[in-house]
Amino acid sequence: MTFRPLLWPTLFSVPAVLFMLALGFWQVERLAWKTALLAHIHGNVAAPPLDIAAAAADPAGSEYRRVRVRGEFLHDKELYLAARSLRGNVGYEVVTPLRLESGEVVLINRGWIPEAWRNPFPNRIAGQLAGKVEITGILRQAQQRRWLQPENSPERNVWFFYDVPAMRRAVGEGAPKLAGLDRLVLEADATANPGGSPVGGQTRVDIPNDHLQYAITWFSLAIALVVIYLAYHHKNGRLRLGRRPAGPAGR
Repeated sequence: MTFRPLLWPTLFSVPAVLFMLALGFWQVERLAWKTALLAHIHGNVAAPPLDIAAAAADPAGSEYRRVRVRGEFLHDKELYLAARSLRGNVGYEVVTPLRLESGEVVLINRGWIPEAWRNPFPNRIAGQLAGKVEITGILRQAQQRRWLQPENSPERNVWFFYDVPAMRRAVGEGAPKLAGLDRLVLEADATANPGGSPVGGQTRVDIPNDHLQYAITWFSLAIALVVIYLAYHHKNGRLRLGRRPAGPAGR
């Protein structure tokens, strides 16, 4: 095979192929990282319930960990996460402070309600549990505002993401004595509430893992460019396959 590369196609193709291969291998690394992260999350969800004090000691490691708490709801200090849907219906998720027996306060996402039921009277009064209650749920960390996501509006009691310190201030609870608790919200499990509302169990492990598809795409593009590069040179007489023609001495 003889090959005489052309200057400009080579100057374009070689860096492009190397760039695509680098992106492909980077996506392979991301795939391994994301797979390990999801395994950690699902392991946390499946683990036995943890004590809130142990979870607060390691907020990052305890995210998506099941936790059981006991205390009394402060229903007059409800917070509302807006733009939440359930089976195609728009509504809110109700976040209610729970005062523990220790005196600490934990924010509990009790679940979804229809938009018209923000006022608990009369439709969800049965679900306003009084006295001591026990709640089991999944821990979530404070969140950062996503791109194009609306800002929280504490003055209207409308929230779009978990800004836990601001939410605690809104309900009159500042930094807790239990270190780490000011970064956590407990999302209640699907245990039914009296009257059927709020609807718990709204935790979503919404972490996509598309890195394998991305890696395949970049590697495929690199291969395709190599094929185009070789085909172009073959068409222009710069690539010859097989034996070279015999000279006069070989006849």
